[in-house]
Amino acid sequence: MSKIRTAFENGKAFIPFITCGDPDLGTTAEVVRAAVRNGADLIELGIPFSDPTAEGPVIQGANIRALAGGVTTDKVFELVKELRRDVEVPMVFMTYTNVVFSYGAERFMAKCCETGIDGIIIPDLPFEEKGEFSDAAGMYGIDLISLIAPTSDKRIAMIAKEAEGFIYLVSSLGVTGMRNEISTNLEEIVRIIRENTDVPCAVGFGISTPEQARAMAAVSDGAIVGSAIIKLLEKHGRDAAPYAGEYVKSMKQAVISHI
Repeated sequence: MSKIRTAFENGKAFIPFITCGDPDLGTTAEVVRAAVRNGADLIELGIPFSDPTAEGPVIQGANIRALAGGVTTDKVFELVKELRRDVEVPMVFMTYTNVVFSYGAERFMAKCCETGIDGIIIPDLPFEEKGEFSDAAGMYGIDLISLIAPTSDKRIAMIAKEAEGFIYLVSSLGVTGMRNEISTNLEEIVRIIRENTDVPCAVGFGISTPEQARAMAAVSDGAIVGSAIIKLLEKHGRDAAPYAGEYVKSMKQAVISHI
């Protein structure tokens, strides 16, 4: 069984996203540990990239700051290795095809396996073109996590049937960022997913408040939040860990409150 499945075994999962190296890798480590102490079930780590096309301005800014600070893919792998001394929850990368391709897909997946990464999300990798990446991931036991968007339509069943780890269900069209309202008919998408796989699905994009997290967890297996956490890092810098921890605690309580 995929280790990622364990994140969903104790009710609804809360998954925070953190851009590695914003404002520095030491702070990233502190925030990850604070998130886990406060109930995070799985950690999504962003590898900084110069053209993060799925991201809104908040996470784009985090990428720019991290890259300006000298963060590289190898330094991120070293961070994961250090975190794995005491962080036991599943951890996945969120990055882009160019990062994996330039590193070498097989070399990248081997390094994920070696350091303790359980899965990878590549938002700009079309489902139909995943072959080279999924083959390399499969060799090293890394789950290639699929995204399903509101526009996936007839492709939902096809993507769900081949899903690994968990499905990242995109709440709404556009890029990441906090939204006042999420109006997509997620119940219908989740129904199709459930008909085609027992792999868990969690909703991301646009979630920032406990009320939104509760609503998303009610129709799926969990909620993913990025921009709201990055804004705390932007505001508090190297002192952000306790603020991030309190935020994660409130969001985790929200996703399990309706059970």
